[in-house]
Amino acid sequence: MPNPHTPAEEFALEEPPADPPIRYAEQALLGALLLQPLRLKSLGPLTPEHFSVAMHGALFAAMSALTPPTPEVHAREPVWITALLARARPHARGLTASYLHTLADACPEPGHAPAYAQMIVANRARLTIRAAAERLIQAANEPVPPDPAAHVLNQADALAAALDDLSGLFPSHPGSLPRTALPDPPTPEPRPETDAAIEEQLLLSTVATRPAYLPEMRWLRPEDFTVPLHGVLYRCITSLAYRGDPIDAVTVLWEAQHHGLLASGTTAREVLDLLATPAGSPEHWGEQVLQRALLHRAHTTGLHIHAFTNDPANTPHQLITGSRRSLADLAAIRARWQHATHPAAAGPPRTKAAPASRAGPPTPRVAPPAVTTRASR
Repeated sequence: MPNPHTPAEEFALEEPPADPPIRYAEQALLGALLLQPLRLKSLGPLTPEHFSVAMHGALFAAMSALTPPTPEVHAREPVWITALLARARPHARGLTASYLHTLADACPEPGHAPAYAQMIVANRARLTIRAAAERLIQAANEPVPPDPAAHVLNQADALAAALDDLSGLFPSHPGSLPRTALPDPPTPEPRPETDAAIEEQLLLSTVATRPAYLPEMRWLRPEDFTVPLHGVLYRCITSLAYRGDPIDAVTVLWEAQHHGLLASGTTAREVLDLLATPAGSPEHWGEQVLQRALLHRAHTTGLHIHAFTNDPANTPHQLITGSRRSLADLAAIRARWQHATHPAAAGPPRTKAAPASRAGPPTPRVAPPAVTTRASR
């Protein structure tokens, strides 16, 4: 279910139609199986859980559990109808013989039963993707300690696994991207008293005092900051580090002037105050900033996929392709998060020089003999 703390407008949907097309597809399929029971063998991977109406699912479960009569017996006696009513009524109290006749009348052509079954599977695929997207949104909005990022990424993996399972039923093809208008990403609160703003300020102050940590923090980007001013200041600091220029509060202020920050209404005193309270480790604050950016991206990804599923114009091909494209955007920041929290897994282990012996000078290293690739003659 959607997160109750998520703004209502993000899930504001029109009321579902009173007679959705899927209901007619289910009635047509069940009517075809009432008229020609042997067509059960041609429906593919259809189960009672795929039906949107509980009564229809119970009736299909009864059809799947019983042995269909031969065409000759079915034409002479109502054994199929009688057996279905006896089997399904305990699970569908409102099922009557007259409704079975209604189902038979609702089938335009029994030979189209496989097409009706594919429509039902497609509708269930839409609901499956939507439910997985809602769980991703909820995980991004309700961080679960002690590792909120891991919880969100587990939900993203579950969503990706669901897409992989469905792709076997609905293989994608070129030109199948959805044309749904995507909602605007949720805007974080940029107030200075929020935890996010405080942690970003501590990061800027600390990294301006100890810029030697910057080469180890290439996984952090200016766009990861929730406060735009903080993102620009971090860009200024990284620009100075890239050029090899000195870094302190004054040099950052001068660089900020070149980035047009002072022309946008921010004063020099405000910049200096932001850089005046170093504390803790830059890597710790950087990971906090990146984790918040990861959760924000996961929230946006879930909203995009949810919007795809709410658009009835999207086919299953488009839903799967568009959802995978959205997850790819999340995968980019996920790779940076893994590099920040598991640096050993991001590249080969670093080799360290052997420590010098206290009893004498360092032991000289003998270079290994060169290996030649030229064959001897």
